[in-house]
Amino acid sequence: MGAAELKDVKDPSDLNLEMGAAEAKDVSDPSNLNLELGGTEVKDVSDVSNLNLGMDKNYIRTLFEDQRRYLDYFFDRLNFSQVEAFTDICVAAQGVIFFSGVGKSGFIAQKISQTLVSTGTRSAFLSPTDALHGDIGIVTAQDILVLFSKSGATDELLRLVPCARAKGAYLVAITSVKSSTLAKLCDMHVYLPLERELCPFNLAPVTSTSIQMLFGDTIVVAIMKAKNLTREEYALNHPAGRIGKRLIFRVEDVMKRGGELPMCREDDLIMDQLVELSAKGLGCLIVVDEHKHLLGTFTDGDLRRSLNSHEEKIFSLTVGQMCHRSPRSISPDAMAVEAMQKMEDPPSPVTFLPVVDENKIDENGVLLIGAFNQSHD
Repeated sequence: MGAAELKDVKDPSDLNLEMGAAEAKDVSDPSNLNLELGGTEVKDVSDVSNLNLGMDKNYIRTLFEDQRRYLDYFFDRLNFSQVEAFTDICVAAQGVIFFSGVGKSGFIAQKISQTLVSTGTRSAFLSPTDALHGDIGIVTAQDILVLFSKSGATDELLRLVPCARAKGAYLVAITSVKSSTLAKLCDMHVYLPLERELCPFNLAPVTSTSIQMLFGDTIVVAIMKAKNLTREEYALNHPAGRIGKRLIFRVEDVMKRGGELPMCREDDLIMDQLVELSAKGLGCLIVVDEHKHLLGTFTDGDLRRSLNSHEEKIFSLTVGQMCHRSPRSISPDAMAVEAMQKMEDPPSPVTFLPVVDENKIDENGVLLIGAFNQSHD
């Protein structure tokens, strides 16, 4: 710091740093900062209107129109006989359909493989580099190896071809160059027509990867159709998703039970049960007798209507006076999808269903054992 005496820097205010002739300001307040970039004061970027990026809005629209035209070029010139032949070998595959690629094409290959797996077709991504260092051992003569490459001249894939050929795998090249080296070395070639990249330098793979993704995802759907994949079979591969929970799980698998249930007695005062009404997350009270027979339900909607119609008298009302005595219910062995449908039935949808044991019905009603609500969907 030149001849400046060193001060105790525990307190930032002790620092007096000279930057040119300007005295250092308190940097704890960003408003004290006046940074000069070529003489231009930095603007507040929290307000987007302060930014003048010099971007021509018409140019953005033109970009999207150009990309659409390049995609149209792809669709108009795609050889569907090649597409159909590729789909046929995928449907008939006895082994695993491996996908491989390098860089952006590798990401596309991996995504398509994962989508195939999710629809019930055995598939995996094979890294070309790892394959040359041992992973090729997983490939057999019953397998198909699909190689994605825009140019068809990717060194890693070209080195992989003879190794996969020695294993007896069927090789498919997916490129955007008709007479590429990779296309000539493989058993099948699917040409993806590419006019040019949207990139102004025609270098960044932005259009080529788009058509690779379009091609791969469309083939996946064609394979699903050819294999007559059912909604239920698809759900088996997605047990944690919305469809899986509807089509795989039974009500008893996902229902709330025990201490999770917002239960009360019919002679309880409504105002005394407000905490229970909101705490359990069902938006309702389930009214039962001392033996847990279902007597009715009282929802937060019922509470609002009671407040509107009874006003201060609600303080003296019991749950039994205002509850629904014949609520919809569901059995524990019903499918979750059946419960969802029942919740949506006329005259108006509901957000939960009491779950009752239909094998334990007596003159006092049915036994409550749980509750099914929308959060399980």
